[in-house]
Amino acid sequence: MNKKKEQMALVLTFVDKNGFIQERFFDIVHVKDTAAITLKNELCVVLSRHNLNVSNIRGQGYDGASNMRGEWNGLQALFLTDCPYAYYVHCFAHRLQLALVAASREVIPIHQFFSKLTFIVNIVCSSSKRHDELQAAKLDEIAYLLEIDELEKGKGANQIGTLKRAGDTRWSSHFSSICSLINMYDATCLVLEKITVDGSTYSQRGDADNAYKSLTSFEFILILYLMREIMGITDVLCQALQQQSQDIVNVMRLVCSTKGLIQNLRENGWDKLLKNVTSFCEKHDIEVPNFGLLM
Repeated sequence: MNKKKEQMALVLTFVDKNGFIQERFFDIVHVKDTAAITLKNELCVVLSRHNLNVSNIRGQGYDGASNMRGEWNGLQALFLTDCPYAYYVHCFAHRLQLALVAASREVIPIHQFFSKLTFIVNIVCSSSKRHDELQAAKLDEIAYLLEIDELEKGKGANQIGTLKRAGDTRWSSHFSSICSLINMYDATCLVLEKITVDGSTYSQRGDADNAYKSLTSFEFILILYLMREIMGITDVLCQALQQQSQDIVNVMRLVCSTKGLIQNLRENGWDKLLKNVTSFCEKHDIEVPNFGLLM
């Protein structure tokens, strides 16, 4: 797919002749822009091409973007004008993810952390050459750990992996990005050090050095582990909300249990978190503050 083109996916949910609810990926459309009226026109063209009448729509659901959910000019409002029975239902999982992303940006250190994380991933994965160097470094690390019996052998175990970028509106992608960095930490440090020395331009060398300093700071590692703990809890809820068989009663139970886990982490999770962070920093020669002097 051409990443420079705006794309819109269309998924149909319907009741078959046996009374069962079915869901099918229907089409993907390239659009000139993301204005609500443009999206509506393109959707109508696709539906009419398959002899599907807009007046028969009995529900619609989109993400939380303003051009979708706008009460007056959003896509859902435009369809409601033509078909009053096309009730709008927001995706609960996506709404949760949007809320989590927005809330995280309100905390300055967390916002700065994700900016640094994106910066690091962009530098290390800026080219095929750097990506190959990253995977080669990880391969050497795995081979060494297997040699000294630090890793278990087995089919499908010890995959090389890569760094993942965090999407602006997908909280689950933030979780994947953090987990991938922890898994690829040593390899990422090696690549950044190499770019700092042999980067082709002064800007590459300077950016790599800046990224390396961020990556090897105690504050960055602390937030890295903290966000992994928090998002590990919320990601379970996000995944559960996307299950087709999910019902509202069970969702409420899941929300309550998630809140309970986060509260328990807040009240009782500090010692374990600090122990894990300190152990990681000592392993990688990162200076740990003397908290006794800070009290």
